[in-house]
Amino acid sequence: MDAEPPPRTALAAVLDPLAAPLAAGAATIVLFGLFVAAAGKNPLEVYQLMGVGAFGSWFSWQNTLLRASPLLLTALCTALPAQMGLVIIGGEGAFVLGGLAAMAAGLPLADHGAPAIVVQVVMAIAGMAAGGALIALAGALRHWRGVNETISSLLLSSIAIAVMNQVVEGPMRDPASLNKPSTRPLPDADLIGNLPGMDVHWGLAIGLIACVLAWLLMRRTTFGFAARIVGGNPRAARMAGLPVGRMTVIVTALAGAAAGLAGMVEVGAVQGSANANIAAGYGLAGILVAFLARQHPLAVIPVAILLGGIGASGGLLQRRLDLPDAAVLVLQGILFVALLAGEGLPPLREWKARIGR
Repeated sequence: MDAEPPPRTALAAVLDPLAAPLAAGAATIVLFGLFVAAAGKNPLEVYQLMGVGAFGSWFSWQNTLLRASPLLLTALCTALPAQMGLVIIGGEGAFVLGGLAAMAAGLPLADHGAPAIVVQVVMAIAGMAAGGALIALAGALRHWRGVNETISSLLLSSIAIAVMNQVVEGPMRDPASLNKPSTRPLPDADLIGNLPGMDVHWGLAIGLIACVLAWLLMRRTTFGFAARIVGGNPRAARMAGLPVGRMTVIVTALAGAAAGLAGMVEVGAVQGSANANIAAGYGLAGILVAFLARQHPLAVIPVAILLGGIGASGGLLQRRLDLPDAAVLVLQGILFVALLAGEGLPPLREWKARIGR
């Protein structure tokens, strides 16, 4: 008869959630090294340049933080529903739809000379409402119709991107945008500015605050405790009288609102208008950030910075080693696959128990 596993220590409690991400990271380093070696490049030189491109200077740090800013919010689109056992992957659609709705709401106000703060607040509300409605629909379909939320959120994301393309190329198209259909640009006075002393827009601060608020909501409130109960055992939650359906819609709406707010920041601080460029994959990268962070809102912060640094290093790899800028996307893809494969690995305490036998 097998012996009982040893009691879980405080150290094991910390290291257990890190087992799969660390294993995935190690496997990714090896596999991506083999990939660049097959391309005739020195893997050690590649990793050294990636470190320099991401964190080697103040300019690199700012570029990294700039790329991490939308990931902080799009990662919450996956991390928050995961607290309830839902796997939402429609952050890209909420991001795009949020950006489109923000421009639709902000441009008329800007045309009538509304103060910049009013324009930006209304744009934020519109973006959050659009993104929240999209992902809340996936949550509602899951609860009341039994539709798999992973599939529905992915399909809704595709619909949202198609809607954005249709509107940008049709009713909201700026006649001056010839080969690159887009909406009319926001006036410079209404654009979101940069943080003091940095070339990073206020979206970074918004993302950091959102992650902290999400952690407080899910870990320090009765609502968050109830949501985690629903995620652990929905049947027991219903027997306890918890409003499972309402909570599902609220959490998925908050998740979509975070991604929609990221889309608003993208059009209000980076692009200046809504166009096909806003579908840049931030919603998809947010899924990877959430999984690497083990769905923990505070852990999203360092992981988003790490992934932002990987993205920021692509240009340096292209200039120095003639590797395509998309090579970093290969790295992210390998990391995601390795992470999904590593989810089946036993936690640290089981490893220790097996080694001790």
